[in-house]
Amino acid sequence: MTPRETIAILDFGSQYSQLIARRVRECHVYSELLPSHATAERLRSGNVKGVILSGGPASVYESGAPRCDPAIFELGVPVLGICYGMQVACQLLGGQVQAGQTREYGRTRLRIHRPDTLLAHLPSETTVWMSHGDIVTAVPAAFDTLASTDGCPLAAVRHRERPVFGVQFHPEVTHTPGGEQMLRNFVYDLCGCRGEWRVGNVIDAAIEQVRARVGPAQRVICGLSGGVDSSVVAALLHRAIGDRLVCIFVDNGLCRNREAELVEATFRGHFQIDLRVADARERFLARLAGVTDPQQKRLIIGHEFIAVFREHAERVEGAAFLAQGTIYPDVIESGHGPGGQTAMIKAHHNVGGLPAELGFELIEPLRNLFKDEVRLLGEALGLPEALVWRHPFPGPGLAVRVIGEVTEPRLRILRDADEILLDELHAAGWYRRIAQGFAVLVPVASVGVMGDGRTYEGQNLVVLRLVESTDFMTADWARIDYAVLATVASRIMNEVRGVNRVAYDISTKPPATIEWQ
Repeated sequence: MTPRETIAILDFGSQYSQLIARRVRECHVYSELLPSHATAERLRSGNVKGVILSGGPASVYESGAPRCDPAIFELGVPVLGICYGMQVACQLLGGQVQAGQTREYGRTRLRIHRPDTLLAHLPSETTVWMSHGDIVTAVPAAFDTLASTDGCPLAAVRHRERPVFGVQFHPEVTHTPGGEQMLRNFVYDLCGCRGEWRVGNVIDAAIEQVRARVGPAQRVICGLSGGVDSSVVAALLHRAIGDRLVCIFVDNGLCRNREAELVEATFRGHFQIDLRVADARERFLARLAGVTDPQQKRLIIGHEFIAVFREHAERVEGAAFLAQGTIYPDVIESGHGPGGQTAMIKAHHNVGGLPAELGFELIEPLRNLFKDEVRLLGEALGLPEALVWRHPFPGPGLAVRVIGEVTEPRLRILRDADEILLDELHAAGWYRRIAQGFAVLVPVASVGVMGDGRTYEGQNLVVLRLVESTDFMTADWARIDYAVLATVASRIMNEVRGVNRVAYDISTKPPATIEWQ
C-alpha cells in the first residue's frame, strides 16, 4: 500500500476486478488490488479511504467460499460490495444468501427507490449489467433497499448505521450506463477523495522502481513484439536505464506482413535501441506441423519462444532482468488474479511462462494496467501515434487466427486478407474508431461461382472481426459502414486466391472472446 489516498479492491476472483480498479483510477484516485483475505490492519496502515469487494465465481454459502476480514466493517471507511462482494458483506452482517429462482445475465432494468448516496444523480429507472445466479434474500433491519429488478428485489442496499453499501449488478462495466456515476458517488461523496492521482504518476513510479532494482552494472532484456505493450515497456525502460536496455525480437514466422521490418525500423532507427532479431520462422512452423488444438498451439509457441529467447539472451553480458509487456487482461485471462481464484480463459505465453532456469528477475511495469492506460503512457513517453494506437496483436501471432493446422500457404492467405482489411480501415477512417480489427481463416470449403462456373476453389472462409472496447475485458461488435465491409470482402475474394466467401463476426465479449482461439 502507498501513502497516497487509496481505494482498496479486495479480489474474490472476478474477471472484472481490475476493471473496478481502472474505473476508480479514471476518477483520478489511486486504487490497488489486494487478495480477498487482506486484513483490516493492512488496510488501516495503507491510508485507505474506502474498500470495494469484488465479484467472484463462488457461492458464499458453499464450504470454503472466500470471505473477507469482518473487521473491515469496523474501520469506519465506506465499503462497497459488488455482486459476490455484496453477498459476502450482507452475510457477514447477518443477512441470508441463496440461489435465485431465476438467473440474471446481461442487461437488466433497474428501478431505483432511493436516489441518494450511492445512487444519487441517476434516473428512477436505468439499465445495469447483471451476471449472477445467487441473490441476497434477506437483510437485517438496519439495511435499506435502494433498488430492485424483476428477478432481484434487493439489487442495491445500504446499512443505515455503517457506511456499507452493496449492489448485485456490475457498475464497473460499460454496459451499466450509470456505473461511472455510481463509482464517482462512492469515491468522492462517500469516501471523500480529492482526485489527485494522474497517469503521469505511473511513469515516475515505474522509473523509480526500475532504477531501484537494476544495479549500475546490470542490463535488462526486453522481449519486444512490436505491439504497443512491449513498445511502451521498451520506451519506459530506455528512459530509466538508457543503453543498458537490450531488446530481443523473436521472428516466429507468425507475424503480419512486413512486421519484422517495421520493428527494426522503429526501434533501431527511431529509438536507437540495441535490438537483436532472432529469425526462428522455420523452427516454429516445424513444431506446429499437424497441430490443430488452440491451447496446444499456445503452449508450443510459448515453449519455443522461451527456448529461442534463452539462446539469444545468454549472449547479452551482464543481463539480470527480463522485461515484458504483460498487461492485466493477459494476467486475468490466465487465471493469475490477486486472489488466485480467477478462472483461466486461455493461456498467455508471457504470463507465468518463463521458467526459473532462465535466471532472470522479471520486470512487468504494465502488469496492472489496461490497454487504454498503456496507450496514455505511450503518448506521455513520446511514442509515435501510429505505434501507440496500433491494434492489439496476440502473443502467439497468426497461429490463433488460423483455425486448424498452421502452414505457410494458409498463413500467406491470412496475411494478405488481413492486410487488405487494415488498408481499407485506414482509408475509410475507421481504424481509430474501433478497438481492434483482424481477419480469421477458417477451413470451410464452400461452393462459389467464378468465371460463370461452379467452383470449390474456396477451401477457406475468411471471417472479419471488428470490435469496440475501452478495456478489452468486455467488447461489442463494431457497426461499421456496409460499404466498407463490401469493399473489403470484394478485394479479398478477388485478390486472395483460395477464398470465395467472407463473413462478419457479430459476437460480443462476453460470452465470446475477442480472439477466436
